[in-house]
Amino acid sequence: MADKEAVTKPAGRALLDAVESAQLRKDIPDIQPGDTVRLQVRVVEGARERLQPFEGVVMRLRGGSVNRNFTVRRITNGVGVERTFLLHSPRIEKIDIVRRARVRRKQLYYLRGLTGKAARLKEVRPMTSQQMAAKEAKEAARATQHAEAAEE
Repeated sequence: MADKEAVTKPAGRALLDAVESAQLRKDIPDIQPGDTVRLQVRVVEGARERLQPFEGVVMRLRGGSVNRNFTVRRITNGVGVERTFLLHSPRIEKIDIVRRARVRRKQLYYLRGLTGKAARLKEVRPMTSQQMAAKEAKEAARATQHAEAAEE
């Protein structure tokens, strides 16, 4: 392979990619395992359609592209309820991230065996503007020290 050849996709795959990309939603936030999310899900009851809220912890994310799905767990009346949703589904009206947590695993199945305070996750809080300014000043000072050391 000394000369570069253009790699082309088969016509069927290109067509599938075009259809899938049209189905992807743009309004979805970047959710991760450990996040507490509030979903607005469309529920059809007979001829009526209503929005039902569902709030819980994202236990896992799987799949890719249009088939990406996530599982949300919540405790209702002492009973754990898990629901799996397609991320790009038209049934999901809105996804809000209530809080983010620091987790070290991709799939949080261990939460199934925990209740009460033991089931809490360590929350990650966003930095304030003062903290951001202090961090940037510290990085700028470090960069100038490295530049001066390189000159010597």
